[in-house]
Amino acid sequence: MLLKERTEPHDLVVLRYLNNRMELSAKDQFQLSTLEKGYAGEVMFDQKTEHLSEERYIIDDLLLQVNNSFFQLDKVIIARDAIHLIDVKNFVGDFYLDGDKLYAVKNGREYKNPITQLTRSATLFRQLLQNLKLNHIVHATTIFINPEFTLYQAPMDQPIILPTQTNRYIKELQNTPSKLEHSHQILAQKLLSLHQVKNPFSNLPDYDYEQLEKGIYCKNCYSFNTYVQKFDLVCGKCGTHEKIGDAVLRTTEEFKLLFPEYRITSANIYKWANSTFSNKTISRVLQKNFAAIGKNRHTYYE
Repeated sequence: MLLKERTEPHDLVVLRYLNNRMELSAKDQFQLSTLEKGYAGEVMFDQKTEHLSEERYIIDDLLLQVNNSFFQLDKVIIARDAIHLIDVKNFVGDFYLDGDKLYAVKNGREYKNPITQLTRSATLFRQLLQNLKLNHIVHATTIFINPEFTLYQAPMDQPIILPTQTNRYIKELQNTPSKLEHSHQILAQKLLSLHQVKNPFSNLPDYDYEQLEKGIYCKNCYSFNTYVQKFDLVCGKCGTHEKIGDAVLRTTEEFKLLFPEYRITSANIYKWANSTFSNKTISRVLQKNFAAIGKNRHTYYE
């Protein structure tokens, strides 16, 4: 039973928006690429585990705090035999382990060792169980999900699942009987209640309203070469059509995420969209989809 679905990471969505409206530095471009690959890998593994039978609680993308230390878990599977903490990595290419160091074969670049991160998370999770006075076996595993990944010199005693072993690992989970008890339900509810919404690891570039390009870009190719044709927003580059109402909502959600300190008003969205739509059209869409606060020119939406 899936208790918490995975959503796109906040930093990933923000960086996508910023990438469309400003020139990101090489460092921020790399972070965007890393987040995209990481999320794609997690979704790939979600698809492989979505049909697990028997009684299991599944919690995706859990951020917890124990003794002032934060740690993130890509997937938690609560089964009768054990609590499975799963860290998914979507690395591509040839890598090798040298002691506790992880390197890319191609360029010798050093990467954070996911086993070290996993060990820390597992230790903190066990401390959490102790604090909750709950007694469960914990198995922590790093899944390398991408079929184009190879790891040389991988020690056999490490909790590593390679791409060629992933399906077998899932079958073993599937074939392990699991009949949950009340203590498992208590644990699942507690973990959900302890999930931290604000991510302390967030590392976004500085930006302000004035430096970002205004307008409504195409939802398909991200070109700002768009225009209104009857009831649609049309892309002059790739020809994609989008209903005006959908385009206004998409742009409003982007504005809301990038500038949470600003109020959502028809005037603000009109400026953000660079006058692509009339104030009247924007007001109509906002009134239909948000709660209006105030009257006349003082109206804003939540």
